[in-house]
Amino acid sequence: MGTKIAARNLITDVAGLRVGHAQDMRLRSGVTVLVGDAPFTAGVHVMGGAPGTRETDLLAPDRVVEQVDALVLSGGSAFGLDAASGVADGLRDMGRGFAVGDVRVPIVPGAILFDLLNGGDKAWRENPYKPLGRAALAVATQDFAIGSVGAGTGATTANLRGGLGSASVTLPGGVTVGALVAVNALGSATVGDGPEFWAAPFERNAEFGGRGVARAYPDPVLAPTKLAQHGNTTIGIVATDATLTQAQCTRLATAAQDGFARALVPSHTLMDGDLIFAAAMGARPAPDLAGQVMLGHAAACVMARAIARAVYAAQSVSGDALPAWRDRFG
Repeated sequence: MGTKIAARNLITDVAGLRVGHAQDMRLRSGVTVLVGDAPFTAGVHVMGGAPGTRETDLLAPDRVVEQVDALVLSGGSAFGLDAASGVADGLRDMGRGFAVGDVRVPIVPGAILFDLLNGGDKAWRENPYKPLGRAALAVATQDFAIGSVGAGTGATTANLRGGLGSASVTLPGGVTVGALVAVNALGSATVGDGPEFWAAPFERNAEFGGRGVARAYPDPVLAPTKLAQHGNTTIGIVATDATLTQAQCTRLATAAQDGFARALVPSHTLMDGDLIFAAAMGARPAPDLAGQVMLGHAAACVMARAIARAVYAAQSVSGDALPAWRDRFG
């Protein structure tokens, strides 16, 4: 018995998770929130040279808090870190959070990408990301859009519009693994000047066009980038319904970084803040050693697929400096 795509082909195929988006098209930026019906175990791994994060130190295996309430991906560079404050406010209103006496403190790690030079109106007087974070939490659901939404609203790659993507797979034993990613990479998700994706070998059911692998490959050392624009970073989340420790979640996030390298060329550069969170819901038993290996490989595969789906589903708006994949290749 092989693997199969779960019902939605979204990270919310992992039971107990919901995703919400909020965006401002004038701002050309937005926020995406992953929230659990209950707190969940989480880890993180950073490989980019320019990360922007909130509460990631708390996810180390030796820290006192072992579970979080939500994870946030946001545009806005350092300003976007405030989105997690809006999510925390919303969660506190729901009575969620780590109990300290009679006070509850929602635990909301977050990461940001840089989209401040994408043509949107950035002349705000008050930071817009806190209300965007709260708004994204309020609409979190199992069925959500991908493409030019949420944290992927203003995202770009070296040659095309970026976006927000997701994918999932169910392993032979019944464990589900999903990925959620905002693609704003320094590099490219497609090969040369063609429509084929670097992630093509991992595609399922023509989920990003079914174009197959490229017939010709340019010099891989001379890969195109958008270095002159200084607006990069791909940030993502992988999740599973298996039971994992914080250390195992960290290992899962580390393994999922291979998905970035399979789908984006180049990746993990000095000018990217590439980061992956991992979330474990604990509804299924803890995997053995072989199961952990399979889980890590599955996480990398679904992440690669989610990246390609983000670019494939992106839509252009007036004034874009780069075309969307659909505009260029149909």
